[in-house]
Amino acid sequence: MAPHTPPTRSARLLLALALFIGIGGSFSEDVLSQIGRFAAQDPGVRAESTGAGGMLPGIGVGSLEQRVFAVGKEAFEEVASVQGTLSDTEAGLGPRFNLDSCAGCHAHPAVGGTSPFVNPQVELAKKYGANNDIPSFIKRDGPVREARFKHNSDGTADGGVHALFTIAGRTDAPGCFLQQPDFRTAVARQNVVFRIPTPLFGAGLIEAIDDDAILANVQASFVAKQSLGIRGRANRTSGHPNTSGNDGTVTRFGWKAQNKSLEIFSGEAYNVEQGITNDLFPHERDEAPACRFNPTPESSTNYGAADPLEVPSDVVKFALFMRFLAPPTPMPDTDTIVRGRKLFGDIGCAACHTPTLHTGKSSVEALRNKEVHLYSDLVVHNMGPGLADDVSQGSAAGDEFRTAPLWGLGKRIFFLHDGRTKDLIEAIQAHAGFGGGRYVPSEANQVVAQYNRLSEIDKQHLLNFLRSL
Repeated sequence: MAPHTPPTRSARLLLALALFIGIGGSFSEDVLSQIGRFAAQDPGVRAESTGAGGMLPGIGVGSLEQRVFAVGKEAFEEVASVQGTLSDTEAGLGPRFNLDSCAGCHAHPAVGGTSPFVNPQVELAKKYGANNDIPSFIKRDGPVREARFKHNSDGTADGGVHALFTIAGRTDAPGCFLQQPDFRTAVARQNVVFRIPTPLFGAGLIEAIDDDAILANVQASFVAKQSLGIRGRANRTSGHPNTSGNDGTVTRFGWKAQNKSLEIFSGEAYNVEQGITNDLFPHERDEAPACRFNPTPESSTNYGAADPLEVPSDVVKFALFMRFLAPPTPMPDTDTIVRGRKLFGDIGCAACHTPTLHTGKSSVEALRNKEVHLYSDLVVHNMGPGLADDVSQGSAAGDEFRTAPLWGLGKRIFFLHDGRTKDLIEAIQAHAGFGGGRYVPSEANQVVAQYNRLSEIDKQHLLNFLRSL
């Protein structure tokens, strides 16, 4: 055996640094300057208690809101089967679906979050005798994903969700025969794009922000934003506020800010992700006669319920759960977090990731006139060809995405709309992109360039701050 060689002083400092930045600590610049080869790194997913998943502050113990929150959370955690005949399940799954539970997608770091470390879609593919193949882009250690095709076979725009799985072969779906979409060909032709679940913490606060507050923030510091090449615009329920037939108000939920309210967001997801028809989306997405086992809508208002809290449909319960879900709790400040927060503003990140917006005169006291530390402007921006997915939603084009709220980022495993990376530095670099063809350059180019010009020490401070959120 080779004799043990004591580590050099530089190696010891590097080891100590690697351990210390993982807990958001800080070193003096004198110490860091002695480590010539130091390179900033993502501190990784925070491991302490979740700091997420609870109720909004201001909701009283034993209050109606607390009871509604509990009922909504229970519905959110329910597992669906086709006919509700399997143990501990509710009816309505399929005929095509991505997962069988809201909480399965929104799982980490607590119910209401986003993709967990282990993707439940892998096990679900064959559950109860189902004969689904697992698409190549679904991995056990990868994010929960939905798939969209960019174009139809004739070249026209598609953009819709193509559910991963069918109920064919399941013991609770006798006689149903459906084929999965041809994902192999779509992948080969680069015609498939992905979305991962958005975290739902603090969603009620986001819903309670007035349109005027969002629009005023877009105009705030206009000259400074323009100098960075940052524009941004609100997505709306129609392409223009004066378009006939729609109210033209600002939408704000989803990767392209395509959904107006938590109920619309819930109803669409229930139908698209689990295949469950409901009062807002009452029709099956696949109406093959042999695969229709339940009357529709499968989840609707329960007028005959003895308990008033059981009268609302699941969609309403989901929305109430999300509405009263507290925002995530950030880490306490340390020197490195304070330094990183300042750098975040100095280099221009805050021009899109607005640290704080304010709610308006909500009818819910716990949501009324509150500061919302979401780190987002809730509007869409051109992000260049590298992030473009060729999917248009509302007035958001194929290269436009909502500024993702950063609160809770310290606990997230996967980044960007498609979950392509677990590394925060890679996610930052992906914000840059130069124009080409039908795409304009990313609005984040100058901010990313300023990040790249930071010293490695300052980059580390910035990353520590982001992981503290």
